[in-house]
Amino acid sequence: RACNPPVGNLATGRTPVTTTTCGQNSTELYCFYPDQNLLHHVSPGCGQPRCSKCNINQPDNSHLPADMTDDFFANPTSWWQSAQGVHREEIQLDFETEFYLTHVIAVFKSPRPAAMVLERSQDYGQTWRPYKYFSVNCTATFGLQDDLIEEGSMCTSRYSDAVPCTRGEVIYRALSPANKIEDPYSPEAQDLLKLTNLRLLLLKRQECPCHGSGLVEKPQRFAHYAIYDLIIRGSCFCNGHAEESLHVLVGFLREPGSCVGIVHGKCVCRHNTAGDHCEKCAPLYNDQPWKPGDGKTGAPNECRKCRCHNHAESCHFDLSVWLASGKRSGGVCDNCKHNTEGHRCQRCKPGFYRDRGKPLSSPEVCKPCACQPMGSANATFSSSWRCHPRTGFCYCKPGVAGPTCDRCLVGYWGFGENGCRPCDCARDCDQRTGTCFNGEPFFHIPIGGRIPDLVQTPTNESEEEWKWNDHEQGFSALRHPEKCVCKEKVLGSVSDFCQMKYAYVIKARILSAHDKGTHAEVVVKVKKVLKSGKVKIARSNRSIYPESWTNRGCTCPILNPGTDYLIAGQEDSRTGKLLVNMNSLVKPWKAYLGKQVSDILRTGCK
Repeated sequence: RACNPPVGNLATGRTPVTTTTCGQNSTELYCFYPDQNLLHHVSPGCGQPRCSKCNINQPDNSHLPADMTDDFFANPTSWWQSAQGVHREEIQLDFETEFYLTHVIAVFKSPRPAAMVLERSQDYGQTWRPYKYFSVNCTATFGLQDDLIEEGSMCTSRYSDAVPCTRGEVIYRALSPANKIEDPYSPEAQDLLKLTNLRLLLLKRQECPCHGSGLVEKPQRFAHYAIYDLIIRGSCFCNGHAEESLHVLVGFLREPGSCVGIVHGKCVCRHNTAGDHCEKCAPLYNDQPWKPGDGKTGAPNECRKCRCHNHAESCHFDLSVWLASGKRSGGVCDNCKHNTEGHRCQRCKPGFYRDRGKPLSSPEVCKPCACQPMGSANATFSSSWRCHPRTGFCYCKPGVAGPTCDRCLVGYWGFGENGCRPCDCARDCDQRTGTCFNGEPFFHIPIGGRIPDLVQTPTNESEEEWKWNDHEQGFSALRHPEKCVCKEKVLGSVSDFCQMKYAYVIKARILSAHDKGTHAEVVVKVKKVLKSGKVKIARSNRSIYPESWTNRGCTCPILNPGTDYLIAGQEDSRTGKLLVNMNSLVKPWKAYLGKQVSDILRTGCK
């Protein structure tokens, strides 16, 4: 739920700044009418005035600004007093941060001013705006209507009467029937309630009506402002994300009951928020935009944790990522650790690959590529990759095979800096010398021919299939084209294309191809699905299975790693595998070709 900190006296422990103070330069004599409540015998009328002296250097005779904000229960008769004869006086209270105001109470020792303004600043005193005007005659003094006549007016005469001559109150309530706020954290509420400074402008003194013709004391000795108590009620400004703030006990005095506790403005934030005013999300909780709590509905509007898989200590909100996700997730992880990268630290850095045996949150999920330096290719279709980030298979030089590119392909020899060279014979040869093996049987595999005893593949793809066994060999990513000669299918007429009844048509990038011993497997990244059959196809990495395969390290049709292809082929719905053979349409991707096939699928094949 949305939270509200308790209300306290913001003036407690803070010292106002005033324009003048009595007895600043020398001892001043002053007179006042006593508080009738403090007299043992209540006299009729105003009673006799009393006179005394004021000097800021004499503790028993000083009346300093701090006396307005001390504990009014412990020191009910302490007060601040201005210098004699001043007409305009300013009293300013500065806060070290932003607070929410509820109301202000000023208890005067002198008669209340005939004209006064209460102002607030929200930018640490740079600019000021009025909260309320006070005057015995609002129209004559400020040109405003009296709120006793016009409800909601900025001026009132309610608190400007000279009577009582002492302990008269001036009260301002920030929230009144005229200022109805449904959500206390809305921009409108903040504009009204939030402040960093408060200022009282005392503009016109007025005399107590007790001043009669028989007054024996000099009138100028009554010519001052004096205030017993200045009470400013408010709370920490926490945007609905905290119900308490840090209260610091700043000191103890020897007098009983005089310990002073300042209401500080640092919120104890909840809802995964941070900052002095809970005005931002905590470092790892920026997956959606920060919002204040909803004071109307009570919704907390908590900050949501970014999905960094324990590989980052902070994240930031990115508007473009948020919009691209349909406003579901906008967090981008900062400084991914453990050799990870990506918006969510979800993939391995170049030179590392994911260990499928460990959870994505493991600090050891990314293992370094273990490529054989002599056999692996420096220039791949992604120059920063040393091995495939998902499988760990290395990118090999021409004629080189193996998960780490550490040996020659079947039919190649002479492992070295330039890869392996083709055997100069119809069959395999010695990989060290290139000598042909004449006695070894040779499998004559017709182009496009099906090999029934070699295409029986496992029915379930699992993470185990991404791993290498010792007997497996990898196809070269950069192989000799003269070793792979395939008769490829061409895109003919619309009727020819439709007669093939292709189960699927996709745009895919070839990532790698692998000799599994009993069959070939090509790993592709599906970029676009133009047509699919019973086998569900997602835009992600998956395998396709060539039915035309040779022990020369070739797949027919030719599928070169790093190249985007238009592939149209059949499927094996029983095993959920996508197949490709010599009847498949396999062409390097061109935009016009994709549009042509899309048009055929949409209008031609009925």
